Amino acid sequence: MGWISELRMAGDAWVLPRVVLEAFPAELLTTKKRRSKAITLLVSECKEMGYDGVVLESWSRWAAYRILHDPSMRNLALQFIKELGDALHAVSLERNDKQRLQLVYVIGPPHSEKLQEHDFGPKDLRNLGDAVDGFSLMMYDFSGPQNPGPNAPLKWIHSTLQLLLGTDKNSALAHKIFLGINFYGNDFALSGGPGGGAVTGRDYLSLLEKHRPALRWEKKSAEHLFFYSDDEYNNHAVFYPSLMSISMRLEEAHKWGCGISIWEIGQGLDYFFDLL
Repeated sequence: MGWISELRMAGDAWVLPRVVLEAFPAELLTTKKRRSKAITLLVSECKEMGYDGVVLESWSRWAAYRILHDPSMRNLALQFIKELGDALHAVSLERNDKQRLQLVYVIGPPHSEKLQEHDFGPKDLRNLGDAVDGFSLMMYDFSGPQNPGPNAPLKWIHSTLQLLLGTDKNSALAHKIFLGINFYGNDFALSGGPGGGAVTGRDYLSLLEKHRPALRWEKKSAEHLFFYSDDEYNNHAVFYPSLMSISMRLEEAHKWGCGISIWEIGQGLDYFFDLL
């Protein structure tokens, strides 16, 4: 609580902790008493700790449990988010009685050009538009060890925003979308078997210092990358954000009238802040 106080003294900072809903959805959503208890717990925590609201993550877990394929369960899931939003909005902040507790909801991009049953789509966005104050759109992790490549191709970002908001870049809901930008990268093994993992700024600088690679610009994805060989002579490809790649994604967000969300801000390089 002391740290939160210091943050607010330094500027107009809002603190919304990220909450992952791990309860079994069939048990939580189908019982009104349990839904109410979960909402009460979240609201009480905000009051007790002096938070400004919550960032809720649940859609990906609901998709994993395959409840979003069932229309009745999907409606209950959406209803839960609405009820939580209404409950948070009913509480004013102690330091500013004109400001209400906020709800930011985490959503993922579709995994194919055509929306799947479990994907969060434009209909869901409109359905929750009044209850949710912001949607944190996770536009990263496009590639993985099994399919090495860019972290967040710019065309993928554009097509996802177009899917959610339509062709109208002045959509009434655009300002509630927080376009996710990754401040981490990936180091993929290209030989010696598939593998790889996330790379933070510190790791990235160590690799640059050790291997002195030439940075390459991949125009198709609008990302920088480099190649190197490790001590066992396995070839690697490293995709990591650069000033150019971040700048182009900020420009894309600006075109649509979106905000941004960053995963995670401490994983980037210091001069990334110059762009923000």
